[in-house]
Formats: sequence, structure tokens, C-alpha cells
Amino acid sequence: MKVLLVDDDTNIRMVAVMGLEDEMDWEIQEASSGQEAIQLASIQKPDLILLDMMMPDMDGITTFGKLRELDTAKDTPIIFMTAKVQPQEIESYKVLGDRGVIIKPFDPITLAQEIQDILAPKHNF
Repeated sequence: MKVLLVDDDTNIRMVAVMGLEDEMDWEIQEASSGQEAIQLASIQKPDLILLDMMMPDMDGITTFGKLRELDTAKDTPIIFMTAKVQPQEIESYKVLGDRGVIIKPFDPITLAQEIQDILAPKHNF
């Protein structure tokens, strides 16, 4: 699976990549800005995008909208990553149509499982 990890914080990207590469056989591509994410997503179709919500220049919401305009990312699952944990903020991200939200700081040991849980189909019995 090709994962595009978008975060302006080098340390967060490093920790996430270490956690994901240790647990999963995923190809991780890193972007340090919304603009870089758009460029990378337009070149190769990612299977998943992990998107930081608070970045300088272009925030996560703006980046999300621009990614959805790309043929290569219009249907790609996007998981938001944020340090904002107020319920109304989390709910506003879900309204955008994303797949889920990962709260930062996250545990790199459980990050892969958290992503898999978000992507798993929901069953209503």
C-alpha cells in the first residue's frame, strides 16, 4: 500500500514512518506541506493519505479540498492528524467526509493498528 504522509513537522514524520515501516509493508512517501502533497498525489496515486490539519501556508482543510479535485486522489481515503482534540473540531473534520482522525501525539507502536481500525469496514448488526 502506498501511503502519503503529510506533516510539516519533521519529527512527527520520522516517528510515524518508523512506526508504520516496522509494523506494515507499506511504501511511505513524505510531504512537508500541502503544496508538496498535492504535487506528489498528482504524480502517483496514493492508497491512503495521512494529513496534518495545522500546517503553515496551506492548512489541512485547504489541502484536503485541493486533493479532492485531483483525479489521482479524489477517492483516496484521507485520515486527518491533529493535536486539536475538542469534540466540535473533531466533528467538523468528520463532516468533511474524511475517514477518521488520529490525535497527536500518537503512539508509533499502535499507529498502524489505529489506521487499520479506521479503514476497516463498519458493521451494523
